[in-house]
Amino acid sequence: MAQGGIPAQAAGRELKFRALVAQLRQGMLDGTWPPGSKLPTERALAAGAGVSVTTVRRAYEDLVALGLVERRQGAGTFAAQRPEEERAGRTVVGVLVPDTAFYYPRVLHGIEKELTAAGARLVLACSHYDPEAEDAAVERLLAAGVHGLLLVPTLHTAGDPGRRARELLALPVPAVLVERRLAAHGPGDPTEHVCTDHEGGAYDAVRHLSGLGHRRLALVVRSDAPTTAPIESGFARAVADLGLPAPRHESDVMRQWNPPRADAAVAALRAARVTAALCFGDREAALVLAAARRAGLAVPDDLALVSYDNEFADVAETPLTAVSPPKFQLGRLAAQILLRRLAEGDASPLHQVQLRPRLVVRSSCGAGRAEAPHKSPSGAH
Repeated sequence: MAQGGIPAQAAGRELKFRALVAQLRQGMLDGTWPPGSKLPTERALAAGAGVSVTTVRRAYEDLVALGLVERRQGAGTFAAQRPEEERAGRTVVGVLVPDTAFYYPRVLHGIEKELTAAGARLVLACSHYDPEAEDAAVERLLAAGVHGLLLVPTLHTAGDPGRRARELLALPVPAVLVERRLAAHGPGDPTEHVCTDHEGGAYDAVRHLSGLGHRRLALVVRSDAPTTAPIESGFARAVADLGLPAPRHESDVMRQWNPPRADAAVAALRAARVTAALCFGDREAALVLAAARRAGLAVPDDLALVSYDNEFADVAETPLTAVSPPKFQLGRLAAQILLRRLAEGDASPLHQVQLRPRLVVRSSCGAGRAEAPHKSPSGAH
């Protein structure tokens, strides 16, 4: 088994597949492989990328489904020709994301679908959560002649997020923020944005666990993510509204979450008589799942778990109930708003939209046995 309760082979294949799809997608959207150009053969790409031919074939099939790649019998695999590429006066939209392998592929799919339907072209850039790389990427997009921008900026690490937002709003083309807003500014937030209601997602997870009879809950989070603060806020609000005891809070930066850290977290949860936990994100939840098993705890009987993200929650050893942000819909709506801004200018109202995540119920929370009396973890008293 891999560390974190996910079968090693399945986890490795999934990571390699996601990284390869992200690499190919970015290459076709940033012009490395322009429309009509031939892509490497499956064997050549497998050898160059250090993956199996099966992984390459699956990646190409995924890109065919997205309309980015086309197969030609006897000729090979090609970057798809798009009719709008030849259209004079077509709209060009620059998209900046911090990562093209995790979380944002579904967002990008929604953006791509909407822009393609509108006859617009997408130019993609990635910041890798690096502020300097972000600035350079924005400059490259502007130099490419984009008419508007869809941006996922690193506001959470900026010394002055408000100032950074104002800089982005002062760019020479309209910009819509995706999964970012100035929450602390309240009604003073001047940005046009489309975000997931992470606070509401955490609230719904707590309400779900409370409905299953759990009273002592914990929140396990990584502290270096932009969505941590709203998840913490929603969790605390739900605990207060439902009259639950003060929760246990386990927090650390992502790189410090490893099996020993997860073991320590589970020991702390047992000592606090916690019976259910919300974990942000899937990796942390999988680590806690494996640590619970090492501690002799059964999931969900001794410890119910809900993950926040739903990237690979379904392939965990015990499939994880997960809060699932509406990534595809979020990307599509952000593109619609930007296109409307480009068409109507100041006549378009300022859009500040939040989409509520949904809860995907799987085995790890024990929802199917809600009627059974809940027992505390062994040794917790």
